Amino acid sequence: MSPSNPTTTDRETRIPAKSSTFLNDNPHLTRELPESEYPGFDRHHPPQPELIDTCVHCGFCLATCPSYRVIGKEMDSPRGRIYLMDAIHKGEAPLAQTTSQHFDTCLGCLACVTTCPSEVKYDRLIADTRPQVERQIERPLGDRVLRSLIFNLFPYPNRLRVLLLPLFFYQQSGLQKLVRSSGILSKVFPRLAAMESILPRVRLDALRDDLPDLIPARGEKRYRVGMILGCVQRLFFSSVNEATARVLTANGCEVVIPRSQGCCSALAAHQGQEEQARAIARQTIEAFAGTDVDFIIINAAGCGHTLKEYGHILRDDPAYRDRAIAFSQKVRDVHEFLAEVGLSAPLSPVSDRPLTLVYQDACHLLHGQKISAQPRQVLRQIPGVELREPLDAALCCGSAGVYNMLQPEIADELGRQKVDNLLATGAELITSPNPGCSLQIKKHLESSDRAIPLMHPVELLDLSIRGIKLDS
Repeated sequence: MSPSNPTTTDRETRIPAKSSTFLNDNPHLTRELPESEYPGFDRHHPPQPELIDTCVHCGFCLATCPSYRVIGKEMDSPRGRIYLMDAIHKGEAPLAQTTSQHFDTCLGCLACVTTCPSEVKYDRLIADTRPQVERQIERPLGDRVLRSLIFNLFPYPNRLRVLLLPLFFYQQSGLQKLVRSSGILSKVFPRLAAMESILPRVRLDALRDDLPDLIPARGEKRYRVGMILGCVQRLFFSSVNEATARVLTANGCEVVIPRSQGCCSALAAHQGQEEQARAIARQTIEAFAGTDVDFIIINAAGCGHTLKEYGHILRDDPAYRDRAIAFSQKVRDVHEFLAEVGLSAPLSPVSDRPLTLVYQDACHLLHGQKISAQPRQVLRQIPGVELREPLDAALCCGSAGVYNMLQPEIADELGRQKVDNLLATGAELITSPNPGCSLQIKKHLESSDRAIPLMHPVELLDLSIRGIKLDS
C-alpha cells in the first residue's frame, strides 16, 4: 500500500501521543498543570480528530518545516504539533501557555501540506487551533499590547495612513538612522525593534489614493475585473498596484476598484482572530457586490490565499456562506490570471543586455494556492530575461504575515538563509510576489554586502509593456 493512501488499519495502528515517547520526551508540556485540571479545546471548531488521524507520523514534513529547521525540536514541527493536538483532544496534555507556544512557532507556510505523502490537511488543523489559543490562553502583557497594536492598525488602511506623515519625518530627519545605530530599541523593546526594522521607505504620495474607481481597457475589452488594493500593499507598495492596473488594462481588462474595500482579512485569519476575519471578509464581499466582474484580481500572495478561503472563514454565517464561496471562485492571483488568459500586449526588453532574474516563491502562492509555474511563465515572456532558481526555493523567508514581528529571532535566521540562497544564484534582480516577503528580503539585503534590486514581477512586466528600460 502506498504511503500516500494510508488505510483505515494504518490509521488505527498509528502510535498515539500518550503511547509514543512524545510526551515522555517533552515533560514540560504536561508539567504546568495537574492532570485533573487539564483544559482542552472548546467545542467551537476544534481541530478535527479525523484530520489528526490521517497523520501517520512518517516525518516527511520535518525537512521542509522552517521552524523545525531553525529550532530543531519535535514539538516545533508539524508532526509534533499534530501529536500535541491529539494529546490535548484526549486529555493527555493541557491547552496552556507551555503547549500553545509550540503552535505560535508555526509560520503557517504550508510547506508540510505540499510535502506530506498522506495528504494531511495541516492547514485546516492549524487554522482551527489558532482561534482556540486566542480564546483560551491569556498572553503576557507585552504580547497582548503588541498584538493589539498589530490587529487594530495594520488591517485598516485609513488608520495606517495617519501614521505615514510622522513615519516620513522619522525617516527623513535622521532619527531612524540614530535609533538603528544605537540599538537601544532592540534592547528595550526587541519585538517593536523587529517591527521597525522592516519599515519600508515611506512615500508621501501614499497619503492619497490615485487609482480611479473604473479604468477602461486599452484596445479591445476582453474582461471586466475587480482589483484588490490591500492594506500594507496600498500604502507601502502603491507602485505595485499602479503597475498591476496598467498591466491589466494593457491586456484588455476593464478594471473596477471599489472605494469601500479594505483589508482582505489575511492578518486576522492567519493569527486566529476569527471575529475580525469574518467582519473584514463580509466587508470585502459587500465592496464588490453588484460590480458584475468576471474575475477579482489580487497581486499579493498571502491576501490571495485568504480571499480563496472565504467560504471556510464564513462557513458558519448562513447569510454570507454561499456569497463567500461565489466570491472566492472569482479570485485569481494576477500571475495565475495572466497565464490563464494570455498576454495580448506586446513586450519589449527591459535592459540593453540579457537580464538574469531570480523569482522568490511566496509560501501562500506556492504551497497555499499551488501557483509556481505561472509567474515564471509570465516572466520568461519578457525578451532578454533569464530565470535562475535558488536553493531551497520552497523554504519560507520568515515573514509569514506578522510572524517576523512576533517571532523575530526565528524569522531573522530564515531571512538570512533566504537572502543567501537568492544571492548565490548570481542574479541581477530579485522578483517577489508578496509585500511581506519583499519587506523581509529587503531588510536582510540591506545587511548584506551584495544588495541587489527587488521588484514585484508585475512591475517588471509593466516596464516591458511600456517600453521602459531598467538602466535608462
